[in-house]
Amino acid sequence: MDTRPTEHSDTLPALLAHAAASGAILVCDGNAVQYAGLEAESARVATGLRRLGIAPGDRVAIWLPNGVAWLASFFACARLGAIAVSVNTRFRSSEVADVLGRSGAKVLVFSPGFKQIDFAGILADCDRSSLSGLTAFVACPADSTGEVPANQTLFGRPVIPWNALSAERPLDEITGRPDSGCAIFTTSGTSSLPKFVLHDQKSLVTHACNVARAWGIDAGSVTLLVPPLCGIYGLCTTLSSMAGGGKLVMSAVWDARQDAEAIVHHGVTHMNASDTAVTQLLKLPQAPLFAPTLRHLGFAAFSPGEADIVARAEAAGLRMVGLYGSSELQALLAAQDRDAPVAERSPGGGRFVSTAAAVRARDPETGRSLPHGQTGELEFRAPESVMRGYFGNSDATAAAFTPDGWFRSGDLGFTTSHDRFVYLARMGDALRLGGFLVNPAEIEAIIQECDGVEECQVIGVEVGGELKPVAFVIMRNGARLEEAAVIQHARRRLARHKVPVRVLAVDAFPVTTSANGTKIQKARLRDMAQAAMMGEKAVSATA
Repeated sequence: MDTRPTEHSDTLPALLAHAAASGAILVCDGNAVQYAGLEAESARVATGLRRLGIAPGDRVAIWLPNGVAWLASFFACARLGAIAVSVNTRFRSSEVADVLGRSGAKVLVFSPGFKQIDFAGILADCDRSSLSGLTAFVACPADSTGEVPANQTLFGRPVIPWNALSAERPLDEITGRPDSGCAIFTTSGTSSLPKFVLHDQKSLVTHACNVARAWGIDAGSVTLLVPPLCGIYGLCTTLSSMAGGGKLVMSAVWDARQDAEAIVHHGVTHMNASDTAVTQLLKLPQAPLFAPTLRHLGFAAFSPGEADIVARAEAAGLRMVGLYGSSELQALLAAQDRDAPVAERSPGGGRFVSTAAAVRARDPETGRSLPHGQTGELEFRAPESVMRGYFGNSDATAAAFTPDGWFRSGDLGFTTSHDRFVYLARMGDALRLGGFLVNPAEIEAIIQECDGVEECQVIGVEVGGELKPVAFVIMRNGARLEEAAVIQHARRRLARHKVPVRVLAVDAFPVTTSANGTKIQKARLRDMAQAAMMGEKAVSATA
């Protein structure tokens, strides 16, 4: 019997109720939780948030690791028709200030002490104006059971302990609707400021049902969550498991050895991960034990040094498939065929999980539609998965779609049919750092805050099989580069994966002059950075 929620129940509270009724469980850091318990906890949190003044359309920022508290906060927002603003636990003052300020969040739910991160110190380093919209903080200890002192304040706002958020009867009323905006994710934009991708409840639920149906996620399935819930990759993996009515296994943070044991112990059948995470698993003695249970092992290619990961996994008895997705179209939008040869399963892309989706390729210069097999910019029509738009940025939303309603992905690839395609690379200069898509302009803006720095360009180079940022700077007249000080400044202002491993001074950037203007030669900068990382003398940029 198919127990997946029907398409008319396309709200997040209905999805959670379905998971609760199915009897499925969530296992978090070894502790089993019934979805019925998560449903009750989300109702309690919703009651507390409503007491704090949260109404439909208001934004609640969630700055938590994977766990019951993250999900309870997310579904609580959905019950109220509020919008959950996802904040990466890796973010530091610059990023947190931007997310809180531009989203207009009224409440911040955070986890003091998680991984010894000084959350209060990070907030203190934020531009105070970015916190002006906040009316309260909710403090949730990392294990969801620790104590937070009562009657605390932060920047003059009350800090509500998680367990004291509401002692009232949980909220039964659900005001969230299918068309209610419910989740904001940050993505790399065309300036130093990321764009805010907004999804509604119907798009998330319908997409989750499509993934479950396409990949055979059912009551007998066990899904291991590898990516963080604060990203669309982790959230889509979680919601599709709930839609199928299967068991979901997660931990606060990814740990290869611990999660390898979980795969064997729970008999994991479905897993989506990065190529780096799979490489870590293949090095463990448990790797040969995975093959009998894993029916679906999807991956996203984030590290240039892992190009042969599918072949290496195949040798270990694990069959991997390349995936495709984005914040705007949701993760798990498409996957390669499991029965295809290694070469065809290795790139991202494949067949859509939704029969309503379609793809085409267009020449980025002429706008001409391209036949199957010819490379161009991929454009998508995905009515059951696509975002509502970029929150607070109607111009960017309009620019993201063609006049006939197709989403411009900014990705390079080619089609093989109307519903199958191959992804090759980003068309722009965005970098995949630590598994996240990062706009170099975001890092450049922080580097240019340093004394004496006139201009900055950031590129990515392969270091130990992973892409790392390297910054090139032009110093003002008379100024001298203090590389360690610049890196330290970036470390305070940016997440660890965005901090440059080197900062190199040049007299000028290498450029190419054409009729269309002057363009910086990113490839030349990459060669110079690679030479510097190898300890060789870099060629002058102006040679």
